[in-house]
Amino acid sequence: MSKREASKYKLDRRMGENIWGRPKSPVNRRQYGPGQHGQRRKGKMSDFGTQLRAKQKLKGYYGDISEKQFRKTYEEAARRRGDTSENLIGLLESRLDALVYRAKLVPTIFAARQFVNHGHVNVNGVRTNIGSYICKQGDVIEVRPKSKQLTIVIEATQLAERDVPDYLSVDHSKMVVNYQRVPGLHDVPYPVVMEPNLVVEFYSR
Repeated sequence: MSKREASKYKLDRRMGENIWGRPKSPVNRRQYGPGQHGQRRKGKMSDFGTQLRAKQKLKGYYGDISEKQFRKTYEEAARRRGDTSENLIGLLESRLDALVYRAKLVPTIFAARQFVNHGHVNVNGVRTNIGSYICKQGDVIEVRPKSKQLTIVIEATQLAERDVPDYLSVDHSKMVVNYQRVPGLHDVPYPVVMEPNLVVEFYSR
């Protein structure tokens, strides 16, 4: 479990969408915001509000990343050549915790961060315990030998609610992941529509 357990169930309701596609999301039962005034929060949103919501949704999806860390990722995306919104998605998907989650080695992005932080993962044979570590194309991610029999790992590999995307090559019998290529927006299996272009607009104001 994650130290953000209390807030992660509010994220879906705050966004008004089941952003991780979880069967047990509270949005499936109550499609309004949390709190006593949640049902009153309606009306047309301003351009700023739309951009802010897009940023919050993308930031929340990757485990409710801190604003400082998310902005740093945006600045790196803007610095690189090419489309900034595509670069942003590529960097977010290249995070070690995101790849561990995407490879179905753990059930949630929050569990992925904790799994990495607790030292259960090697990258290219080296123990790596930083969830925000940016992996490169061709990197090999492996669950450490003593961690392969953990219940959370075994159960996650059997989850039917999501598939492993084609930019990863995963051998669940050996708990090994090969990061084959950096994905673009249309390669990532988001359960909801993400709008990184609005995030770029938000930070470009």
